[in-house]
Amino acid sequence: MNLSLGPLQYYWSRDDVLAFYGEAANWPLARVYLGESVCSRRHLLRLADWLALAEQFTAAGKEVVLSSQTLIESESDLKTLRRIVSDGRFRVEANEWGAVRLLSEAGVPFVAGPTLNVYNHETLDVLAGLGAQRWLPPVEMSRASLASLLERAPTGMETEVFAYGKLPLAYSARCFTARHYNLPKDDCQFRCLDHPDGLALATREGAPFLTLNGIQTQSAGVYSLIGELPALRELGVASLRLSPQSRHMGRVVEAFRAALAGEDGAAEKLARVMPGPAVDGYWHGRAGLEHAGLIHGVEKHA
Repeated sequence: MNLSLGPLQYYWSRDDVLAFYGEAANWPLARVYLGESVCSRRHLLRLADWLALAEQFTAAGKEVVLSSQTLIESESDLKTLRRIVSDGRFRVEANEWGAVRLLSEAGVPFVAGPTLNVYNHETLDVLAGLGAQRWLPPVEMSRASLASLLERAPTGMETEVFAYGKLPLAYSARCFTARHYNLPKDDCQFRCLDHPDGLALATREGAPFLTLNGIQTQSAGVYSLIGELPALRELGVASLRLSPQSRHMGRVVEAFRAALAGEDGAAEKLARVMPGPAVDGYWHGRAGLEHAGLIHGVEKHA
């Protein structure tokens, strides 16, 4: 198995984004996903900037994949998508079915992103026929469901699993961060910049509930499968996706590298830099906010 750095989910300043990816060039990653996949109003980096970063990562010996936007809302969004598809230098991750259609019509092999919601081998067969060469299961898919699906997966289809980060649970045309500040979406004042790891949402009792990230809703906890590497290997998973966070991402990547190499203490090192409680309930077919492994040396729900 190898490691992938997923697309940036949050809105950071231009300088922070460039600094982050400058460091990432030296991390032990097989591939990097680049581009704005959440909100088209986030444009401190334009497509030309993402393509320049893609060239830098390619020069550093890493595979680059351009991630398409998950929710296409305007002709401008569609124009950007067409430019990504027609560029031709880098593989593309399709995060909605319009992107699948454009990539298939162009005869361009692609990655089927997790938001395509592939729950059965028939859908995966369709995507393979359209040109998909790698796919990601939906983030809520359990180990048992994935195992069943992979028994009949198309030959040669590579599987990548979301293995670390706050879970992207849902997308909406409404911007929840703007609503939190009583602002309209079209005049959001780019408040997402104030929340580099999303805006935490708690219940009335004060318990962590969700994370607001513009039009995207995420989990409050941090999904981590660092303790599930033997099971992932057994399933034949080829790659683990690590989702960017604003601090200590290099240490996250190093922890997973150490775990893949069989080194002791990797999970404990990871726990110290996670921006929220660990969760892995979905993997075990349970409520997503549960944790069935070890965290800080204390056993949770078995």
